[in-house]
Amino acid sequence: MSVARVTEISATSQSSFEDAVKEGINRATSTLRGVEGAWVKDMNVLIDNGSIVGYKVNLAITFLLEDSQGVG
Repeated sequence: MSVARVTEISATSQSSFEDAVKEGINRATSTLRGVEGAWVKDMNVLIDNGSIVGYKVNLAITFLLEDSQGVG
């Protein structure tokens, strides 16, 4: 039996939503073990002086919790 946890993160990019998702996933997988999936909860643009200056995504990251022997 396995148990998973979901944590939320935000990531931004100056170029696109897709790049923001990639940045978020890269960061999550460098910090968390056992990442199994992600859900894009919402997407927003960042605006300055009437122009889009960034793309922001909020992600729900699912990862397996390890048991007492360190196995997911």
